[in-house]
Amino acid sequence: MFESYRLIYSQKDYFCNMKDNVWYGKDYKVGVLGGGQLGRMLIQAANSYDVAIYCMDGDVHAPCAKIAHGFTHGDIQNFEDVYAFGKDKNVVTVEIEHVNVAALKQLESEGVPVYPQPAILEMIQDKGLQKEFYAKNNIPTAPFRLISAQAELAQNESFLPFVQKMRKGGYDGKGVKAMLSNKDFEDGFDVPSVLEQFVDFEKELAVIVARNENGEIKTFPTVACEFSKSLNLVEFLYAPADISSVIEEKAQAIAKEIIEKLDMVGLLAVELFLTKDGALLVNEIAPRPHNSGHHTIESNITSQFEQHLRAITNRPLGATDIVQAGVMVNLLGEPDYEGPTFLEGFDRVMAMPNVHVHLYGKATTKPHRKMGHVTICAKDIATAKSNALVVKDILKVKAK
Repeated sequence: MFESYRLIYSQKDYFCNMKDNVWYGKDYKVGVLGGGQLGRMLIQAANSYDVAIYCMDGDVHAPCAKIAHGFTHGDIQNFEDVYAFGKDKNVVTVEIEHVNVAALKQLESEGVPVYPQPAILEMIQDKGLQKEFYAKNNIPTAPFRLISAQAELAQNESFLPFVQKMRKGGYDGKGVKAMLSNKDFEDGFDVPSVLEQFVDFEKELAVIVARNENGEIKTFPTVACEFSKSLNLVEFLYAPADISSVIEEKAQAIAKEIIEKLDMVGLLAVELFLTKDGALLVNEIAPRPHNSGHHTIESNITSQFEQHLRAITNRPLGATDIVQAGVMVNLLGEPDYEGPTFLEGFDRVMAMPNVHVHLYGKATTKPHRKMGHVTICAKDIATAKSNALVVKDILKVKAK
């Protein structure tokens, strides 16, 4: 039986213990640009396969620093730092898209596999190019316009209400401003921007899709995201999303279409608006593990982090079925607290059944900083939601 398995998969390079295709142990190096919580959880998934993860980050106290097989203190936006870091790696990936693309292109030209591919990262770094990609490929998205400076806002008064998004540099709700009337123009960004018309949506959804070099594609079931209106960050995530089978199929098809048309290798998070008339519109995409997939560690057969590792190393993709309903709650630093981290209510939450706390190893907290997340699982989503509200009320990140 074992020999049959080897014969079936060896032609696709899937048998990981082949002499010329060993992907575990100290001689196979996966390089990750960025040392934050996403990289930390990727390391935790890689440990099961004895895959060595090497990270680079500008913060010597980054969450990955203590647990990576190797950690380099360097600037992920600096050409020389990125190029030097990647030269001896078997594959290079990212846990944040704001990296030096020119260095990655140079590495790619010299034979170092870089996934997601540098050209895709370059496009995703620019929200304007993202929007143009959707339009060119007939992917549904909200109506938009592109401007180069704040003064052009006044020329688009007829487009109100809209959201102004900086084309580059925005992250976790930063670089986004709502424009409800021309009075808001004076507070607009004076940089190249996307103007995106307001969408009257019913729900915000997300689908995570993975693709390996062989072209195998798998999606995770659609989730629903509930955002904090004041912070523009995900407050709750519900898996599975409460949507019809028709909407589920459409969301899955859109995610697959995007990653195929990009010809991308790796993991892609696709954020969607479900409008009140039942349409799906793509909001943004992220070419890496994503906040909308943290629940998969406990709720799905394969986690998004393991799936990303499988995709970038061209392994068979894992099954993505939900094994138990889950609600993910972001653990943010409380307002008005800054300093060494202290968790209030930690023991009470730890005593709750099927509650999984993930701390990101950040020694100091500050207002609204992502310090961890909690996944609350149950046999049904209603029970998980109810327990999640209790967890959110009890567990607080404060400063000593």
